[in-house]
Amino acid sequence: MPAKAPSLARRLFLSAAAVSMIVLVVIGIVLSSLYRNAVERAFDRRINVYLRNIVAEIANNPKTPTIEPETLGEPLFFIPSSGWYWQITRLGDQPEKKYSRSSPDGGFPTLESLNVPQVYGGLRQAYLPGPDGQRLRAVERFLDLGDDGKFLLFIAGDSFEIDDEVSGFNDALLLTFGFIGLAFLAIIWFQIRYGLRPLKKISEALSEIRSGETERLQGDFPKEVAPLAREVNALLDSNREIVDRARTHVGNLAHALKTPLSVLLNESRNLKGQVAEKVREQLGVMRDQVQRHLERARISARVAVISNTIEVAPVIELLVRTMEKIHRERGLALHTKLNPETRFRGEQQDLEEMVGNLVDNACKWAASRVDVEMFVQSAQKGVAPSFRIQVDDDGPGLAPDEREEVLHRGRRLDESKPGTGLGLSIVLELAKLYGGTLKLGASPLGGLRAELLLPAA
Repeated sequence: MPAKAPSLARRLFLSAAAVSMIVLVVIGIVLSSLYRNAVERAFDRRINVYLRNIVAEIANNPKTPTIEPETLGEPLFFIPSSGWYWQITRLGDQPEKKYSRSSPDGGFPTLESLNVPQVYGGLRQAYLPGPDGQRLRAVERFLDLGDDGKFLLFIAGDSFEIDDEVSGFNDALLLTFGFIGLAFLAIIWFQIRYGLRPLKKISEALSEIRSGETERLQGDFPKEVAPLAREVNALLDSNREIVDRARTHVGNLAHALKTPLSVLLNESRNLKGQVAEKVREQLGVMRDQVQRHLERARISARVAVISNTIEVAPVIELLVRTMEKIHRERGLALHTKLNPETRFRGEQQDLEEMVGNLVDNACKWAASRVDVEMFVQSAQKGVAPSFRIQVDDDGPGLAPDEREEVLHRGRRLDESKPGTGLGLSIVLELAKLYGGTLKLGASPLGGLRAELLLPAA
């Protein structure tokens, strides 16, 4: 089974979509990080306000500082396990701690004792575990009042406020970027389809050329695609010129050879004896061989070019009517069963020659009846559409070994019948050039059945 051809549009879409998604994810992470930093800075500013109030209180009464609700303006410092805590540690030989009513028994360890490094202004900042599974954002400041003592001032707040604010922002960011991502995908898809439309137009035009509806690529193409269209048209013109030259050469050669052969044959008829008979015999063979090879060159040149398409049924009906007239004296009955919609991808002259030879051969050997039927085979995966022409006669037929022999060039099994023995071999050659086949078998009528398979449009 042939591998599925890669899609340029799919490749462009996937690559552009991957880059867009990566950019959106990176931007989202950066924005979320920046927003979290901003929320933390706002939270720290709030803590610093509380710290300044505590510093003012200690400066007024360093011996026994009293922190009342109105001092900080935040009643949560006085509710147990509320999430907001303060702590004052007087440094000395025996450090003394004083902490808020909301703090657990024993208070909190100092950030200095936890080896938290200082940041700007002598502050220390860190996240600490709090009571009831809380995660605290803590800030600690060193205060030196000289003779009045040295202190470590500690303020901590529940970081749930930070996490909740950032989580809400992330949800909004995810929803927004989700819509932006879908919009990007739609825009990318539209852009790719619009950008590749000229290639699709060329593909459709080539299909029209192959089906015989037109002969050249026509229309205005973008400058990136226009050279391709010009080269294709140039190739088509070149093919037509090659075919025309081949036909001309074949015609000239046919006239150049047939005339001398005819003269020699006429002259040989005036001679008598064994030598004269042999000369006439060999001249006949030469004439047949020249005719065969010229015909083969002609049809090869014509099939090499992109072909037209023609209706099959009218061609066969015309041939059958012609054969009825030719064999009228024998009283043959010719029956047809055709599909009027079938089209042949090739030249009408070649179809006439193939079907004409088969019907003529059947009429020569038929006793009273010849049937011509057509069967259409639709396109399947990996197989192009085709049609089969079946010609049956009620003549004597051929044995299996004779069927193979009669397809060889110049073979005639019965010299009493007119002809050169080239008809079936020419049909076989033409069928092969079009990618078709010719098979001979036994007919239900008792004679020979010829099955010609050809490509359909």
